[in-house]
Amino acid sequence: MQCAPRFIPRLSQEQLHDIQLAGLKWTVEHAYANSPAYRAKFEAAGLAPGDVRFLDDLARLPFTDVDDLREGYPMPLRCVPEERLVRIHASSGTTGKRKVMVYTQGDVDTWKTMMARCFELAELTPRDRVQIAVGYGLWTAGAGFQLGCEHFGATALPVGPGNLEIQMQLITDLGATCLCSTASMALLLGEEVEKHGLREQIALKKCIFGAEAHTPKMRARFEALLGLEHSFDISGMTELYGPGAGLECTAHAGIHYWADMYILEILDPATLQPVAPGQTGEMVVTTLRKEGAPLIRYRTHDLTRLLPGECACGVAMPRHDRILGRSDDMIIFRGVNIYPGQIAAVLEKFPEAGSEYQIVLTRTGGRDSMRIKVERARDAQAGDDAGAAKAVAEALHHQLMARASVEIVDFGSLPRSFAKTKRVIDERDQA
Repeated sequence: MQCAPRFIPRLSQEQLHDIQLAGLKWTVEHAYANSPAYRAKFEAAGLAPGDVRFLDDLARLPFTDVDDLREGYPMPLRCVPEERLVRIHASSGTTGKRKVMVYTQGDVDTWKTMMARCFELAELTPRDRVQIAVGYGLWTAGAGFQLGCEHFGATALPVGPGNLEIQMQLITDLGATCLCSTASMALLLGEEVEKHGLREQIALKKCIFGAEAHTPKMRARFEALLGLEHSFDISGMTELYGPGAGLECTAHAGIHYWADMYILEILDPATLQPVAPGQTGEMVVTTLRKEGAPLIRYRTHDLTRLLPGECACGVAMPRHDRILGRSDDMIIFRGVNIYPGQIAAVLEKFPEAGSEYQIVLTRTGGRDSMRIKVERARDAQAGDDAGAAKAVAEALHHQLMARASVEIVDFGSLPRSFAKTKRVIDERDQA
């Protein structure tokens, strides 16, 4: 950090331990006393709030999952009277019902502090102009970025997603210095800047992006197109307030997460037991001060790993790796479990491959097929597409132990998105 932090606390390991233990005890007592759903879970497990005496007792507590949000619809896990609620946010659900979360004023204040920490960690100043190009409304993204930006003291440009013409006008005319968006949106804007030759007319220096898995190649491309000094991966989800659960620093050595606000476990998604240090597993979170709808061992299904040691930036908050994908996004192909991130990692090794790809799954005569469309790198020649496709296919087979056909397609031919790019198209159920 370049100056003394205003929002990020300097905590020793002993102080952090005491904060987490006190927060865990309070959360369990609060949930048990005020949520019939949580009380039923504790009673089924034979536990009472007084049984939580040490941080290690966290492992004895029951899990919560998205099913608990569906069963408690429309206000799942609510632990305060309705008159204490000041806001409701929601995200899309897979069964037609949204995941609805409720907020007290205390929750909103906690959230704006978490977001302000993110802007501070990105080394913004009150002189920065922050173009917020993410969803507003019921979604947490736009509201969270604006809340934190204003609390931090920078100037918010609340544009929302989409509408490239307005985005480009504001970037150039109002001199936005920081962009907040998905990685896909940053790439789309970068390609628009290149298309119209606007690189010298924009003042963007930084980008805070999140909400979807990305590849280093994709990130490097939008950084180059926008002329950025830094880009920062942000973590968060509606259930955990929204965006702002953690951020990269300028050392770009993982995401610092706010361990005084929530406890993070990394568990094997199959056994729900802790993974070995440094191994990839599923993020499971327990909030420490969330009033409206606390989370106790909530399975996020996001995959990452904890990073040991101290960060070169000097911030003592612990770190996890970028989000590598989701445990529930796993593809089962001919009996092999495959994550899209594994395919992306192979493509990273081929300079002739661009940052964009698409996985298409089909079924013919009862047999599954996988076709992977990979954009040719912008500067790569089209003459050896067949050879490149063969090399990529062989590398994928070696890594995944499953065969897929690979097609090299023209640069720019795969769909771009203002939000999250759809990487997997599964047509097998349509056969």
